[in-house]
Amino acid sequence: MENKQITVALAGNPNVGKSTIFNGLTGLKQHTGNWAGVTVAPAAGLMKEGGQEYFLVDLPGTYSLAAHSREEEVARDFLSHGNADVIVVVCDATCPERGLRLLKQIVETDCVKDRGTPLILCVNLCDEAQKKGVRIDFELLRDVLQFPVIPCCARSAGDLRLLRQAIHEAAGHRFFYDCLDFSPGQLARETIRYTRADYRRREEFIDRVVTGRITGSLIMVALLLGVFWLTMAGANIPSELLWKCLFSLEPRLAAALTRLGAPDVLVNLLTGGAYRVLAWVVSVMLPPMAIFFPLFTLLEDLGYLPRVAFNMDKAFLRCRACGKQCLTMAMGLGCNAAGVVGCRIIDSPRERLIAILTNSMVPCNGRFPTLITLITLFFLAEKSGTAAFSGRFAGVMQTALTGAFPAAALLTALILLGVAATMFCSWLLSHTLLKGVPSSFTLELPPYRRPQIGKVIVRSIFDRTLFVLGRAAAVAAPAGVLIWLLANTHAGGASLLSLVTGALDPFARLLGLDGVILTAFLLGFPANEIVLPIILMSYLQTGVLVEMTDSAALFSLLTAHGWTAKTALCMMIFCLFHWPCSTTCLTIRRETGSRKWTALAMILPTALGMLLCAAVNLLFAAFA
Repeated sequence: MENKQITVALAGNPNVGKSTIFNGLTGLKQHTGNWAGVTVAPAAGLMKEGGQEYFLVDLPGTYSLAAHSREEEVARDFLSHGNADVIVVVCDATCPERGLRLLKQIVETDCVKDRGTPLILCVNLCDEAQKKGVRIDFELLRDVLQFPVIPCCARSAGDLRLLRQAIHEAAGHRFFYDCLDFSPGQLARETIRYTRADYRRREEFIDRVVTGRITGSLIMVALLLGVFWLTMAGANIPSELLWKCLFSLEPRLAAALTRLGAPDVLVNLLTGGAYRVLAWVVSVMLPPMAIFFPLFTLLEDLGYLPRVAFNMDKAFLRCRACGKQCLTMAMGLGCNAAGVVGCRIIDSPRERLIAILTNSMVPCNGRFPTLITLITLFFLAEKSGTAAFSGRFAGVMQTALTGAFPAAALLTALILLGVAATMFCSWLLSHTLLKGVPSSFTLELPPYRRPQIGKVIVRSIFDRTLFVLGRAAAVAAPAGVLIWLLANTHAGGASLLSLVTGALDPFARLLGLDGVILTAFLLGFPANEIVLPIILMSYLQTGVLVEMTDSAALFSLLTAHGWTAKTALCMMIFCLFHWPCSTTCLTIRRETGSRKWTALAMILPTALGMLLCAAVNLLFAAFA
């Protein structure tokens, strides 16, 4: 055993804390959340105990080895094919019976019986069980099962140490299950005692309000509005500070390259192109993400997201789609690529594909700065069209708390428009290319839990904010190089950028836009954050991205180039509905394994956006 790496499988129902235990044993940062379906693919890590190395595999949650979804098949196949040397079955101390049912199925698999694979039952969430008056006779459990039973609170280092020792002691031994016969229901009745008959009363009352027909919808909209208000109100000052810091480094970078002997063209390309676009994306994108993701994670840890899926289930049922699509749609608010991956929690292949194809209808975090800027410039203005606020880059976020609320309300309305479009396109697909009857599904409503504020902030920043930012930054720099080359390469007395915008202008006018705007969206394919900077660069013809010192200057620049409320509205619509970014498209290709479906995922929102923009353009023309 000393010379062999031992494989340990963590199995169990969804939302019992397997990933938290996995993180504690391995020191990794696997994403966790208070809702079923967080883990949609196996995660692996190493653990050392007593000089022995263990290879831990965190399997997706499953209620049964009779798999109904892709992730449940992964868990079933891993357990049934004898890939594990030790199996740790994690169950919820507040409801152990479901875990015991899965344990019974695992015990009866041929590979476990024939190989005598060591089993360990880890009863997690014992702290919650104690608060709810649930008492478990662990000694009786051990006597009946005849293998280790470990009470555990995944947040306790001491409990994890006991589990680590139990794994080490069980590894290399052969267990015998021939005489083991138990009924999960009977064993639960004999070993579990409920001392508080009303322990669910408060949660049931809250659920009646949160999932009520009227109150549920009002709470969803209010929370969405509140999250956007806090995001917009809090991000302006950090964004300005970050802007000053990053752009103060540009001349120093240029001077350093010059001292190294780099030619002027290369210096301008790297500083005015790659670095400036990168700095722009980081300064505009990081502050709102650093606020939005922790707030979103708080709702996730609280246990609210599954309630949203429950509220939306009937609406998606009418579209012949799955209520779980609401969860993936919510994930898309942070990053559409993450939302596409999250579609694995949907059991039906047809409904999973519908969710993937429509996920980009809801805007990701990268589109928020553009939407917010246009809202504040053209729809919250005073005194004859002059913006009522001032701030960096047109006040990417409102500088005053009082001004952030109406902007947040308009942004919320746009998000709800995206939700409506998602449902419409889901209905359209389910009646045409993806016909079928909607499947039923079981959705576990997790208990309400008090989020750990510190861990939520750290996890959301490192696991989400920096991950998404890093992915955007990776494409922003090459995009900056391309933009600089187009703007500074001339043919026939005009830059290539101006030639492209001129060629696209007639078609763009039909959509209420212009050639510059449409070109910016095309060049912004790697990252949505650079769309508005490209527009400014094209209008000013500077060859590099420029800083607008206040919103009034930006408003004057745009109106001087023919922008009206109609132009802003059409651009907002097209920002909401156009092709997904490059990262999301690559994710769709990987998840579907099909170029055809990837192309449709790009065409569908784009066609909807063009139709809506053309309709708005005609409407304005009719009433002009």
